[in-house]
Amino acid sequence: MKLMRVSMVTAAFTLISSATALAQDAVAIDALITVDAINSAALSDIAPEKQPVAPVNGALVWARLEAGKPKAPSPAIVRLQILLDRAGASPGVIDGYDGDNVRKAVSAFEAMQGLPVDGVADAEMLARLDTAEAVIGSYVVTDADVAAIVAPLPTDYAELALRDYLGFTSVTEELAERFHMDEKFLIALNPQATFSVGETIYAAGVGPDRTGQVVRIEADKDKRQVFAYGADGMLIAAYPATIGSEDNPSPSGEHTVEAVAPDPTYTYNPEVNFQQGDNTEVLTLPPGPNGPVGSVWIDLSEPTFGIHGTPSPSLIDKVGSHGCIRLTNWDAVELSKMVSKGVVVSFVPA
Repeated sequence: MKLMRVSMVTAAFTLISSATALAQDAVAIDALITVDAINSAALSDIAPEKQPVAPVNGALVWARLEAGKPKAPSPAIVRLQILLDRAGASPGVIDGYDGDNVRKAVSAFEAMQGLPVDGVADAEMLARLDTAEAVIGSYVVTDADVAAIVAPLPTDYAELALRDYLGFTSVTEELAERFHMDEKFLIALNPQATFSVGETIYAAGVGPDRTGQVVRIEADKDKRQVFAYGADGMLIAAYPATIGSEDNPSPSGEHTVEAVAPDPTYTYNPEVNFQQGDNTEVLTLPPGPNGPVGSVWIDLSEPTFGIHGTPSPSLIDKVGSHGCIRLTNWDAVELSKMVSKGVVVSFVPA
């Protein structure tokens, strides 16, 4: 099965050349991370294997809370993440930082290409992935982008249940999700932007959703990754995932997809799942990308378990779930369009 991706999200998203980017002084945050630096970055600058990176001296681009993180994103890693995303090997959020989700995506791309699967970004792997195209492009903020924003959301489920829709609370959150980016990175790439209607901003050119008919899904609990296979046995897509936790383990063995529910409501039942705060009654939370299960629910034959999105994409594979398979919203939506009732979902190890 041969699947192709083009490098446009919508007609409104236009990839820009390095020459054009050079004229965009306003997008520079520092000498390390500009539109031009990303579009012209050499993948060969990436260490073949993940290496600990010493902090960069000087002012922070934004605060990083995780220990051991470099203090500025790498243009080459940004480019790698975008190209992996286009190829169907999702790295999760695009943020310019090397890490487990990036290296898992490298392994998935190697599997798709029939290369030895070792997670090493070597010359052959990078040559198959790289392109002369720019990977950062321009987007014009629309009236619809601004109109879709909702008031700030509380954390308490009883208060959330009173809302009509759990949507995005800022334009930056909305656009970061649309372009598969960390919100802080989107803001940092556009330091002068107000994200107002008619304004041109810069974002990742991730391309359209993967297409194909998935007949088997493998949820690997050790790798913390989901693999989607076609009828010919070829890997169509791979996604970083949170698959259960020590306190709430995921199922074992084989199960099947029962249904797909886009933009689902969420039924909170403390007697079945967990108790949130002081809420002891059953509640129905409205739909929306910032709901507990995000933008889509893929229901499994194992009662109360499913594959779903999340309101916190940067935490995928960083914190546990309540037993389900949690993906970024964009990955969950992409997968949901390629599955149907009866698709086998295997949890491994069994």
